[in-house]
Amino acid sequence: MVDLRRLRVLRALAEHGTVTEAAAALHLTPSAVSQQLRQLARELGVELLRPEGRGVRLTPAARILLRHAETLHTQWEAARAELAAEGREITGTLRLCGVSSAVAALAAPAVTALRTAHPGLTAEVREEESGDCFRLLLAGETDLALVLPGPGVPPVPDPRFEQFPLLDDRQDLLVPEGHRLARPGGVTLAEAAAEPWIVKRRDNDTFGLLAAACAAAGFTPRVAHEAKEWFAVSALVAEGLGVCLLPRLVPLPSPHAVVRVPLTGEPVPFRRIVAGTRRGGAGHPAVAAGLDALRGAAAARPGAVPAGGREAF
Repeated sequence: MVDLRRLRVLRALAEHGTVTEAAAALHLTPSAVSQQLRQLARELGVELLRPEGRGVRLTPAARILLRHAETLHTQWEAARAELAAEGREITGTLRLCGVSSAVAALAAPAVTALRTAHPGLTAEVREEESGDCFRLLLAGETDLALVLPGPGVPPVPDPRFEQFPLLDDRQDLLVPEGHRLARPGGVTLAEAAAEPWIVKRRDNDTFGLLAAACAAAGFTPRVAHEAKEWFAVSALVAEGLGVCLLPRLVPLPSPHAVVRVPLTGEPVPFRRIVAGTRRGGAGHPAVAAGLDALRGAAAARPGAVPAGGREAF
């Protein structure tokens, strides 16, 4: 009998390429990963890895196993969901993770709604970048993820996940008070092409979205300063050090002398907020309740735009 946890380890190795990176993604030691893979090979009676330089490569047998692993994991998630649905009440623990703005605007009110509707269900929330959220899903460490589609995020057809669009979050231009672009009627993104920009380039979903939006508007942003946390970004903008894109889900930090300027023309930058889960797991009562609560929170947002029908930047 194959242990599905060992298949998860093999899948992590295939995704990350090295034992060390797979171990980090699974929160295991490299020796533990190697031991799990050796045990899996013994159980199946096949060779799964071959040495290659300082690393290893997957054998054809390992590739065959990985093709079947996706089906096995999906069926297991579906079985867990069906078993959980036998209960009359929704109980247990629902683990959510997501990008900071979606945690604040959607996960927080969704958890409050879940407490009222399902008092036997405990919800746990953690803030993570989109790519990390999918790694947590694969590792079985979270059940629902609130993510931004973009570079480094699995595409919608990925057989390991199910993705459910929640809303399109419009982005504005944030400038200092008195700036030439601080016009109540709005500006086009192309009018900010010569401005210095403030955004962290690594480990930050926002940079990929900014780069895509600016490319669509016909320019490459010149990043002058790097910051990720919105309060820090706003403080730098207030001092006249640059501009940034600010999602509507993110409130203006009140102490800062900044102006939110609507962007007009085409394309208008949007971020799509998506809920992701392991394929086959959406039917689990706790996950389904979480999805319903997140959809309710999204619909309750002032000026919420249902997701779909446009390319998001």
